[in-house]
Amino acid sequence: MQRNAILLTNDDGIDAPGLLAMHRAISDWILSTGNAHRYDITVVAPDRGRSECGHSVTTTRDLSVTETQAGWFAVDGTPVDCVRSAMTVLCPNASLVFSGINAGANVGVDLLVSGTFAAAREAALHGVHSMAVSHYRHPDVPKTWDHTGRWLKPVLDSFIRDTSSTGGGNHELSADERDHRPGQLWNVNLPAIDPDTDLPPMFDCDVERKPMQRAGSLKKQTEIGSSSQSATDASSRPSLVNPQPIQIQSDFHGRPRSSGTDVERCFSGNLTISRISPYPA
Repeated sequence: MQRNAILLTNDDGIDAPGLLAMHRAISDWILSTGNAHRYDITVVAPDRGRSECGHSVTTTRDLSVTETQAGWFAVDGTPVDCVRSAMTVLCPNASLVFSGINAGANVGVDLLVSGTFAAAREAALHGVHSMAVSHYRHPDVPKTWDHTGRWLKPVLDSFIRDTSSTGGGNHELSADERDHRPGQLWNVNLPAIDPDTDLPPMFDCDVERKPMQRAGSLKKQTEIGSSSQSATDASSRPSLVNPQPIQIQSDFHGRPRSSGTDVERCFSGNLTISRISPYPA
């Protein structure tokens, strides 16, 4: 029997604890379901943190890859670069892609800047079923990882069952799309609740459309040079002005939310699943 290849990636980097937690969750699921003979896991992740890089790619130079341990590859590029490197060279037969576990929620319109989600989306665009997984964090809740495999098991059961039975994408295809079927694309967020919780409530929900509310401030400008210098003598004018810092602040935990969306559900202590088209709206 031909073994199925599973690709893992993230945007927090090859050494991130969330990536190891994702690997353990998938490995435990494989063993618990008696599928050890069916799956191989390959990890291709950025060589450093690349958070909030969105769907950016590297096109002006060759990428460099290092095998840090057997089956684990670090790429000096973005999460999407990692997926492209895997699907063309390092793991070309990947049938499933998991991106995460991200340290922090990826909900609402934040998906537009999430490298975690972008990696899964890139794979889905090429017809591979993909899941992005993130973990909402709150200052009042321990930031541990050992519980994530337990919480993800029913999600993985549903994902594998759904993708195996449908064999296709997660939206109605147009006539122009029928010769290229996208993969299913799931965005999953784990809640910030007591890690000893057996299983959090699980909801399928839409992505919140309300943007984050932000406030910005400009710090005082300080010129370099004397104010008494001649205004007409170019050689005596101040040649530089100190850069002015702009501070942009937002309340992530208190962000706007609509009832039943991923933000409202996840921030209320629920595990959320959003099934999304990989195509631009």
